[in-house]
Amino acid sequence: MQHPQATHERDMVNQMNYQEQALTGATGVDLIVALYDGWIRFLYRAVAAVDADDVIERRYAIKRALDILMYLEARLRPDIGGAPARGLSDFYAAMFTMTLEASHAASKEDLLEVVACVKNVREAWVVVAKDPEANRVLPRELRTAQERAPRTAMQSPVASTPTQATRWSA
Repeated sequence: MQHPQATHERDMVNQMNYQEQALTGATGVDLIVALYDGWIRFLYRAVAAVDADDVIERRYAIKRALDILMYLEARLRPDIGGAPARGLSDFYAAMFTMTLEASHAASKEDLLEVVACVKNVREAWVVVAKDPEANRVLPRELRTAQERAPRTAMQSPVASTPTQATRWSA
């Protein structure tokens, strides 16, 4: 019989392999959506931990959710994204505060309010993901290797036009 820890570790490796395969060929905006999915998943884990009265699991899930939030915040480029990037920064600051307060109060309802807010913005990113121009204005570190590669005029009919910041620049 296998040790439960070994089984858990094997399951985690399988999950990571699945996630890596699912993101193969993803665009930068797709990766942002995946980060939002992870953020939501950890918030739900915190909700479940509140239900189970599991303080350690709640703190772990909140830490991971906040790690994702801070990663997203750190990659904002207000110099390029302008008002939308500043709006996202304000959103992230509000979600950070709401998450900490909900965790401190061990409030399932408050955590679910954060989930609803994050889901709403995630859905906006899903809409952005359908816009081929959106990936061109992402910060370089949020683009995939394929998106960072220089394009020739043959590869992209818009390669000769200057890239302009759009309302989705963030």
